[in-house]
Amino acid sequence: MPKFAANLSMMYQEHPFLERFGAAAKDGFKGVEFLFPYEHPAAEIRARLDAHGLTQALFNGPPGNWTAGERGLASLPGREDEFRRGVATALDYARVLGNDRLHLMAGLIKPDEDRALHRATYVRNLEYAAKQAASAAVTIVIEPINTRDIPGFFLNRQDEAHTLCAEIGAPNLKVQMDFYHCQIVEGDLAMKLRKHIAGVGHVQIAGVPERNEPDTGEINYPYLFRLLDELGYAGWVGCEYRPKGGTSAGLGWLKPWL
Repeated sequence: MPKFAANLSMMYQEHPFLERFGAAAKDGFKGVEFLFPYEHPAAEIRARLDAHGLTQALFNGPPGNWTAGERGLASLPGREDEFRRGVATALDYARVLGNDRLHLMAGLIKPDEDRALHRATYVRNLEYAAKQAASAAVTIVIEPINTRDIPGFFLNRQDEAHTLCAEIGAPNLKVQMDFYHCQIVEGDLAMKLRKHIAGVGHVQIAGVPERNEPDTGEINYPYLFRLLDELGYAGWVGCEYRPKGGTSAGLGWLKPWL
């Protein structure tokens, strides 16, 4: 049976961030994920995890200037030093929070920019990050994201991501398969999951197209949950969706899987 982690950046927004841990645990979640922890001391977050018996499943490395629209640094030429400092910061947090998955966002590319240069930068940065993370027993994950939600995002397709991981060859570099993004960009979710399962390091879910609860929209999630079990996926399934109303009131979909 899949293990579900509440995404505290999107869910439970009716509570202040540090109170979302308790709310998620009360609803039956055993794990949590979120975008970024850096506004809070790592020890403060760890205290919330321990108080509520929660496992930290995943968070993202520093993304650059998020409020200015940046969405990651990993593929950005000329930002290598900042990227490396961000990896160090993220791994410091991971050592305290206990998660063994760290997502590094690729970043944006403009139509007139050199894609080959971005890709070469991405490869070098991921090689570096995987090597640094190995000593902390952390797996780096990269995520293909649709360009409707994030126009210009560098990495969009599952095959692109798995090709990059195979090229780099680090055993602790895998793909974060978000069914929401994959359905929008390419579809054929079950067959892609079967093809790439060995390289999938984290899974996320949301209804398509509105990104609400996973029992809304066009994806048959009960089928995919059973397929994850069939394929032996033992990792977390991150619930990265925007509740239509109150988070707890919308968790009817989760109850059969607890």
